[in-house]
Amino acid sequence: MSKVPYTKPTLTYSSHLGQLKERGLVIANEPKALHLLEVISYYRLSGYWYPMLIDKQKHNFKPGSSFETAFNIYKFDRELRFLILRELEKIEVAVRAKMIYILSHSRGAFWYLDSANFLNPVKHTETLSKIGLEYNRSDEEFIQAFSSKYSDLLPPSWMMLEVSSFGILSSLYSNLVPGRDKRAIANFFGLNDSILSSWLHSIVYLRNICAHHSRLWNREMRIQPVIPRSHNIAFLNQTNYIHPGTGSSIPLNNKTYFIISMIVYLMNTINPKHTIQDNSDHCSVNTQI
Repeated sequence: MSKVPYTKPTLTYSSHLGQLKERGLVIANEPKALHLLEVISYYRLSGYWYPMLIDKQKHNFKPGSSFETAFNIYKFDRELRFLILRELEKIEVAVRAKMIYILSHSRGAFWYLDSANFLNPVKHTETLSKIGLEYNRSDEEFIQAFSSKYSDLLPPSWMMLEVSSFGILSSLYSNLVPGRDKRAIANFFGLNDSILSSWLHSIVYLRNICAHHSRLWNREMRIQPVIPRSHNIAFLNQTNYIHPGTGSSIPLNNKTYFIISMIVYLMNTINPKHTIQDNSDHCSVNTQI
């Protein structure tokens, strides 16, 4: 299909509201709806009423679809992202701590600088470039103190990785040469090293979604974590679902549910007394369309 220029006009809040009503969306409180369009935006909210459309081309709504339902799902999604970000912080800190401890004891304080520890030298060089940027822009006191006292270009791993992003941690781990150390880090979390590499990559992606306030509810994950095949890694009773339209069996690993289940699995090791399920009650809402 050939591409065409985008020609849709810019609409006012009132015009958007009128358009939604014409297409069959029930709007019980118009002043509230106008205010929400102003402070949230039509386009952001549209992701939450999109499943209510009976005709995706003409944008006509199913009978009984309401603006209030879409806004309730939006609020649920916002609370869900807050909940997940709290847990991702704990996972990130735990992964960082375990990598630093095992690799520093085995390969020295500056293990992350040694290309012999990594599979892909080009990827390692790219990661080091990002680490250098993190170091130069850090205003942490311990980084400033190291820079003023020592001649090394970069600090030991227990300092440097504290100011490095989760993406850098994931890149370092995935590029590590396979061996005892890489397995030991993964085994702490009850996984093998290939599964942990995949999960960390997916969690970085999830963290970016949450940090940028993007829609998480009803999202198909572009970066899909590997499904464990080992019977020793039983974190889901079901890893496939039946597509309602085609009847085919489809892996669940492109769904939000799967990646949240991963988080619960990891938190069972990091903090067996976690309260993720209890906290999730605070962001529950009726999302039936």
